[in-house]
Amino acid sequence: MATLVSNIPQTFAATNAHGQADISAFKNADSIVIRHLNYEELLISYKELESENFQVEMTELKILLKEVIIKSNRWEESNLETPNRVEKIKMKEIAFQNPQTAADMLGVSGYAFIQKSQLGGGSPMLRGFATNRVLLVIDGVRMNTAIFRAGNTQNVISLDANAMEGYDIIFGPVSVLYGSDAIGGVMNFRTIEPKLSDSTNGKLSASGNSFMRTSTANLEKTAHVDFNIGLKKWAFVTSVTRSEYGDLRSGSVGGDPYFYRPHYVQTIDNKDYMVANNDSTLQLGSNYSQTNFMQKIRFKPNKNWDFDYGFHFSETSSFNRYDRLYVMQTDGPYKNKLRWAEWYYGPQKWNMNRIGITNSKENIAYDKLSIVAAYQYFEESRYDRQFMYRELRMQKEHVDAFSLNLDLEKKISEKLSLNYGLEAVYNIVHSDASYTHVVTKKLDSTVTRYPNGSTWQSHGVYANLKYNLNEKLILNGGLRYSYYKINASFDTSYFPFPFTETIMSNDALNGSLGLVYTPNKSVQLYVNGATGYRAPNIDDMGKVFESTPGYLVVPNPNLKPEQVYNAEIGAVTTFGNILKIDVAGYYTILKDGMVRNNFILNGDSTIRYWGNKSKIQAVQNITQMQIYGIQAGIEFYYKGIGLKSNFSYQNGREQTPDSLIYYPLRHAAPTFGSTHITYEHRKFRLDFYAVYNAKMDYENLALTERLNASYARDENGLAYVASWYTLNFKTAFNFNQYVTLAVGIENITDRLYRPYSSGINAPGRNLIISLRAKF
Repeated sequence: MATLVSNIPQTFAATNAHGQADISAFKNADSIVIRHLNYEELLISYKELESENFQVEMTELKILLKEVIIKSNRWEESNLETPNRVEKIKMKEIAFQNPQTAADMLGVSGYAFIQKSQLGGGSPMLRGFATNRVLLVIDGVRMNTAIFRAGNTQNVISLDANAMEGYDIIFGPVSVLYGSDAIGGVMNFRTIEPKLSDSTNGKLSASGNSFMRTSTANLEKTAHVDFNIGLKKWAFVTSVTRSEYGDLRSGSVGGDPYFYRPHYVQTIDNKDYMVANNDSTLQLGSNYSQTNFMQKIRFKPNKNWDFDYGFHFSETSSFNRYDRLYVMQTDGPYKNKLRWAEWYYGPQKWNMNRIGITNSKENIAYDKLSIVAAYQYFEESRYDRQFMYRELRMQKEHVDAFSLNLDLEKKISEKLSLNYGLEAVYNIVHSDASYTHVVTKKLDSTVTRYPNGSTWQSHGVYANLKYNLNEKLILNGGLRYSYYKINASFDTSYFPFPFTETIMSNDALNGSLGLVYTPNKSVQLYVNGATGYRAPNIDDMGKVFESTPGYLVVPNPNLKPEQVYNAEIGAVTTFGNILKIDVAGYYTILKDGMVRNNFILNGDSTIRYWGNKSKIQAVQNITQMQIYGIQAGIEFYYKGIGLKSNFSYQNGREQTPDSLIYYPLRHAAPTFGSTHITYEHRKFRLDFYAVYNAKMDYENLALTERLNASYARDENGLAYVASWYTLNFKTAFNFNQYVTLAVGIENITDRLYRPYSSGINAPGRNLIISLRAKF
């Protein structure tokens, strides 16, 4: 909201959510001051406004220390009161960067490292943690389910990057607020909200956005439209996105020829052939498509009550697990042949029904109450067939996920405020598996990936206090008690489980304490200590799967929660509205870490599985992890010229299960960062930037990564990660307030590289063109 003030005549006005205001009382004013918290102050006369058709554009303040942060729709607070590193990315920046997926949206921010096993993927890494040790939150609802695995996940791509108002990344353990999995951090996504009519008589208002985009690296074709209809008490917003991606073309300059895929499999007359790939930069079989739909309804009967309902739908096509398609067989009758004739994921489906209720009528119990109830449906499946085999294996899972959050906030006094609430989560896991003969089409059941019908539930209650010790010091402290329970039944018809049913339960108590010191409006110093936890889920306890060729993971019902302890110190300083510097350092210890290790099942250490002799492993609480790192950033902005740079260094080590020796941690990515040089004018914006990644030698790779076929090899045959950088350029031109053309070139030098831990090469030179229209 912007305010307008004049002394002659002496009057005042404020804009609505659309930036509109009634200024009839300002007629003939020589001096009107327009102010907004996030924009430069503007001085203008009524005649000048009239000459501009009563439309003015304010200049955004790029350098701000005080900015509102939304924490999972629980409550809002200023950066100056937060003893954590929090980064907020707005829709304006998302639209300018034109990311293809929500995973790419996280990656282009420069704050998260993204791993990809295939084009239809993206697994975020935060501070040395990933997968089920980081938490995804969408509109206040946790997205992590009972089958989020320790291996890389791709659930984040179910979200629509084009339907976002923005997102926050909260770094470090925040289990007090979010419960299990919030160890490395939380990614809190906020989708478009329905907007009520600003007219006093409730006259219908309508607005919307649309765009079309194409990219050359994978022949992307994306179309999106969203529109809002607002009345006095009701509002509706609809969003639809359709994307089609062809096979991804990698770079051709530099890099390691190992990254090229020399062969692929063709099946002709039910026989598999290994065929030479004549176009080495084209990553055949990486294509897929995706559809997203969102519908929201809002009802606000009066100033105290607010009700909203949201429906989200996402579905991909089937897509290959690309890092399995180039694995070679090292022995047996098909030695030196590709191992897999087929390995692909079936359509990834996600939908959510969400109801939110907010009451802001103050009483003795709360000043504001928020209730969020949600049901989510997740479906994923895997299909694989070995080279020259005739049986296609299918494993399909779907999860029914129910959740309820109650959050309350109460200002007890001028110095003391309380936030408290509770959370209940209940997951039902359905798992099916079969073999289908590709010639006769005969179907046979087999062992499922998870115990079918198993349940996972978690309940928690939390309280957080904020106390203003004085004008410069703020103390934050919180506690959370959590309880979880797993019920699972095991079918011994297809696999020799030594048990048929298990019930596993445990609890956790976590706390946080932080101090924020703000000596003036330009400096913030903070320190905090926090504990966190991750409860075992169905994937940890009950999964049967082949992690890598020759290793079979089996269930282990004797698991307990991981516990994490974190200390962090940070500082932020601004110099006027021109320069901002921030830095944070942290040290994290994780105990009772759940990792895969050799295991004895029914007295045996090996087992025949899928025709191969495999070593038996299981997830066990047998390791300790230590992670430390530094995150830093600098922002400069003056008269349209800007510089922004982010830097993340993380170093992690993990105690090997069979000794006290520590080895590198798998999800501690190499040092990475980005630097942007920008220029903005009223009509256009330019951004020339570099993205870079440090080298990681063999001795710095995790033990599991050293055997991974996705890495290049040095002259000694040892795996390593090469350093790399890309140069990129993007621009946007506003024809008017309604139409914008954006053009970008990513990886200008067409560099060949593969990001750390990824199984697919990054895009080569990529031309992006998009046309956006507002209405």
